[in-house]
Amino acid sequence: MVKWNNILVAIDEMETSLRAVRYVGQVAGSLEEVSICLLHIYPEPPPNFYTNGGNLEDYQSHRIVRAEKIFHQGLEILVESGIRRDSIYCTTHMAEGKTISDTLLEVRRMGKFGTVATGKRGVSKAEEFLFGSISNALARHCTDFTTWIVG
Repeated sequence: MVKWNNILVAIDEMETSLRAVRYVGQVAGSLEEVSICLLHIYPEPPPNFYTNGGNLEDYQSHRIVRAEKIFHQGLEILVESGIRRDSIYCTTHMAEGKTISDTLLEVRRMGKFGTVATGKRGVSKAEEFLFGSISNALARHCTDFTTWIVG
């Protein structure tokens, strides 16, 4: 069974993402029992990556270093909001063979998160077609969990 206070926060470099973290901090900051996962999902390497001499391990390492900077900001915000550090954890996933939206939904299902929070990000129709709109995917699939989309 999913519990609403098991919260998954999808974050990236966008300001709306940090707004979502702040919102989660405001809502969950006074709760006794809360578990928060900061999640960063990054895309697979571009199609010409390997033909141009790219190495998957280097790509993933670079992406993880970028994610750690994002996590640092998110952790600071949540701890300053009153959430215990041991109630927060971070994870990074590469969207392998699927959209970022589908990867987010899979992580949510596997972790039995009752709440998913994300920042709203305006994407073009081309980007939505290629990568999927996270807010649209969450709105379509939130039958057994709550979604907070922060603008």
